[in-house]
Order: sequence, then structure tokens, then C-alpha cells
Amino acid sequence: MGSKFAALMLILGCLLLISSAKSQELKVGFYDETCPHAEEIVREAVNKFVSINSGLAAGLIRMHFHDCFVRGCDGSLLLDSVPGQPLAEKDNVANNPSLRGFEVIDEAKARVEEACPKTVSCADILAFAARDSSLTAGYIGYGVPSGRRDGRISLSDEVLQGNIPPPSLSAAQLRDNFNNKGLSLDEMVTLSGSHSIGVSHCSAFSSRLSGFNATFDQDPSLHPGFAASLRTSCGSGSGSDPFVFNDFQTPTVLDNKYYGNLIHGKGVLNSDQTLFDSSLTRELVVGNAQYGSVWAQNFAAAMIKMGKIGVLTGKEGEIRKNCRCVN
Repeated sequence: MGSKFAALMLILGCLLLISSAKSQELKVGFYDETCPHAEEIVREAVNKFVSINSGLAAGLIRMHFHDCFVRGCDGSLLLDSVPGQPLAEKDNVANNPSLRGFEVIDEAKARVEEACPKTVSCADILAFAARDSSLTAGYIGYGVPSGRRDGRISLSDEVLQGNIPPPSLSAAQLRDNFNNKGLSLDEMVTLSGSHSIGVSHCSAFSSRLSGFNATFDQDPSLHPGFAASLRTSCGSGSGSDPFVFNDFQTPTVLDNKYYGNLIHGKGVLNSDQTLFDSSLTRELVVGNAQYGSVWAQNFAAAMIKMGKIGVLTGKEGEIRKNCRCVN
């Protein structure tokens, strides 16, 4: 038993070393010579769409996260399902219909292909778009190490197999989930701040409003007034699935107000509120609420690190001509 465990740990260690080595192949300015205007083209597309619909900034950041946490940052989330084949990631219940922003990637890719055919990966375009969304929504900018290649496999069944964390997780479960991707507890809490923008559908937190458990009908960690507001926003639940803003204070600004909401029992999702309620992460929440500029710097660093998860480089994968289908 001991020898099998040791062998397993050795294999995991080797895989982490390989992943780390591959992430070192990424670099800021990867396309400086082969497609010097690639990042500018992507930024123009992002700014165009976000100026029309500010919610797309949150959608693109979330899309990058959902891509990286399943098979690594390989653009597999962008692939459409093919008739007669297993459903793709984007059609999993965790992504469809809530993920937004595919049209932004489509336009950016089309324009990049016009300028530099078969050069810039969809995975990199998505990473650029997430950065540009952070910049647009919160003035949080950073250099994106690029050079990712696109994956050829996208399976819906893999999305919820320990990859994308559901909104019901505790702080300890979230820690383990992010740790499995090479991200620390601090980075998990920092990246959760992306919930300072965007929305959540009522179905994702309705269990907190009624029938919570045998003792409490309503989640006792919810501020009573906030719970009443959520209940009003969600209405009677007659067939539709309404949504609410994740951050009621500054819903379209990527900032640290989200953490203050948690301190006052006004986190929308259980996976939000648990970050303050748990002693494991409470101090990190309080620190982020107090020091917005520090959080912003840490958010940029954590996004860069997340963007290196399980990347394909060199001659692995491919450079798709169309982000929705393999070549």
C-alpha cells in the first residue's frame, strides 16, 4: 500500500514538473514578430462589445476560468458540440446557457486571422480577452504570457468531474479544488473577487432562501434584509430563472467591494459567503476588503498564474482557424 502511494505521488510530482516546464514556454510578447497587432485587435473587439453590454466583461473572465479548469487553458471550451458526438464543454449545465461572450471571441479570431492566418491560438485570444475585460471593468492590466496551442478534445462530462467548482462548495472544498490546479488558498480567495462583476441565476442559490436544512428554512449566514431582496428579485420562480447582480454596490466595476459584502452577510452564492464564514479564509477576505490596491495587484498575478494551467505549447495541439471547430 505504501509503495503504491509513493509511486502515485511520484507520478503526480512528475506531471506537475512537466506542466511547470511547459508554462515556462509562454512569454509576454510571443506574437511580437509573427502577429504584432494581435493583442490590439483582441482589445478592440472586447472594448466594442463591452461598451454595448458591460456584462460581457464578467462573461469573458469567467470563460477563461472555465476553460483553464477543464483540460487546461487550451480553448477547448470554445469548441461547439458535433452532431453524433459527445456533448462539448460549452453545452454542460455549468456553462449553458450562463456563459457569455462567445461572439466576442469569434469576431476577434476572424479579424486576427485576416491579419495573420494560422498564427494566433484561440486559447491565447481568450486569455487576452480576459485581461482586456479586467482592464475595462476594473483598470486591472497585466502582461499576458502567450504561446498556447489549441486543444482538439472537448467533453461535457469532464466539466463537473472535480474541475469546475459548483456554487455549493465550502471554503475547504474550494481550497482543495484550486489546489488541484496548482493555485493556493490565497489565490483562490483573490480570484473569487471576479464575482464583483457579473450575475448569478436564482437556481444557483435558491436553496439558501428556503428549505435550507432541518433547523433553518433560510441560510442563517444571509443578512435578513439581503435575503428578502434576493427573494423579491427571484420572484415566484414560475418557469424562468431570473438573475441578480453578484455585487449590488458596484455591479459593473471589478473591485474589492465584493469582500465587504461578504463581511456583512451579503454574498449571493454559498461559495462566496463561505469565504468569510470559514475561519480558513476569513482573514484573507478582511484583508482584501481593506486593501483594494493590493487585491488588484494580486488578482492580476493570480490571473497570470491561472492562465498557465495545463497549457499546450510547441507542436502540441493546433492553431485553429475557427475557434468553434477543430481544423
